[in-house]
Amino acid sequence: MDWINHFLSHSEFLEMGHGQSEEDKNLGLGWLYYSLVRILKPTTGVCIGSWRGFVPILIGKAMQENINKGGLIFIDPSLADEFWTTPVKVDAWFKSFGIENIRHILMTTQEFTKHPSYSDIKEIDFLFIDGYHTAEQAKFDFLAFESMLSDKAIILFHDSIRPMVSDIYGDSKEYTHTVYQYMEELKKRKDFQHLDFEEGSGVTVFKKIKFTGL
Repeated sequence: MDWINHFLSHSEFLEMGHGQSEEDKNLGLGWLYYSLVRILKPTTGVCIGSWRGFVPILIGKAMQENINKGGLIFIDPSLADEFWTTPVKVDAWFKSFGIENIRHILMTTQEFTKHPSYSDIKEIDFLFIDGYHTAEQAKFDFLAFESMLSDKAIILFHDSIRPMVSDIYGDSKEYTHTVYQYMEELKKRKDFQHLDFEEGSGVTVFKKIKFTGL
């Protein structure tokens, strides 16, 4: 419980729609992210986007606590502000929570797919998409890593339930979250099962269906 108290004492982690609360030491949807990693024991995870690291820190912590010790690739170009722009500060931020298994990529997904490190990724067990929040970008993010997904992979899309106007990039760049529109498309696929959680800004979970041939 001490780590939860420390974690939620940071006001940065009480924002961005995960249903979390400091009053009752509740991680909200964070319990789901953390628990899935503890249960599934992913070796390699990818997290796209995070305001101040709520999700990557929970994923990274769960990976560190697993016997097999996984590692997380965190992709965020720091478009909202300069928080993720200095590697030394980013490492120090994660280490202040005892997390040392996160590799931050200061790029958009589009940029990363053209980087040599992208082709080095062979298999992904956990994919969390929380980037620009448009249907188009959510689709690009997913397709960029779909071929790398293992048979046991879990995919989560945040802000996936409803439209929401955001001014995170400044009032002059106000836009509407439309991830839910891509969810409607992806849910039509027969090779995935899915589940919606409407708490906070909502999250949708997808998992590959293992065909038995029966």
